[in-house]
Amino acid sequence: MWLSKKQAGRKKERRGGVIPSLPTMPKQKYYVVWKGHKPGIYTSWAECEKQVKGFGAAQYKAFESLKEAETAYRSAYEAFKGKPASHGKWREASIKPLLPSICVDAACSGSPGKLEYRGVFTESNAEIFRVGPFPDGTNNVGEFLAIVHALTWLAKHQRSSPVDEKQMPIYSDSENGISWVYTGECRTKLKHTARNAPLFVLIRSAENWLAENALLDDAVLKWDTALWGENPADFGRK
Repeated sequence: MWLSKKQAGRKKERRGGVIPSLPTMPKQKYYVVWKGHKPGIYTSWAECEKQVKGFGAAQYKAFESLKEAETAYRSAYEAFKGKPASHGKWREASIKPLLPSICVDAACSGSPGKLEYRGVFTESNAEIFRVGPFPDGTNNVGEFLAIVHALTWLAKHQRSSPVDEKQMPIYSDSENGISWVYTGECRTKLKHTARNAPLFVLIRSAENWLAENALLDDAVLKWDTALWGENPADFGRK
């Protein structure tokens, strides 16, 4: 029932409290069906379900916007399998990340826990390296090592942008990892044990490399998750 401002005021006074807010409508989602009875993009789960129910090895996923769904539908399902719905959002953003570039990320189950990290080319999502798993690590340690691994990979392969001959930038969504790289020190509070000794060997090696190699101010950049969605190197385990 609609109430005028005057009526709403009297109602508030009688009840002595704030008028309850109206229930919000559920957010529209868009469902991509790559493999199903009839592949396409659907605007309701009911329609999507009709296309995948009873279809062996169906491939489908929900997205928050039509643009994201259209981009995903034009791509391979494997690029989105196990990834957050916002994966690939950067392709439709008004301001895009620099290309070509590398994205790095780490995944750790527990703190400390089983740790691994990897790097991918931003545009193609092709994996460049994957390291681990290591026992008794932390996510921040993995983010730090991933960035340095990408830096050493670039130095070894002499990869540069064909546009301005500058070094290909590296993106990370970890403020701690980026900060530690530019200070040249992995400031972890992780306890050194026999189980995670290999990690500390990598940490010391990374710190030594940073001490011997100067970094450009824009060598490592912050991935804008709010604008671009999940980092392309994300392991999809959140």
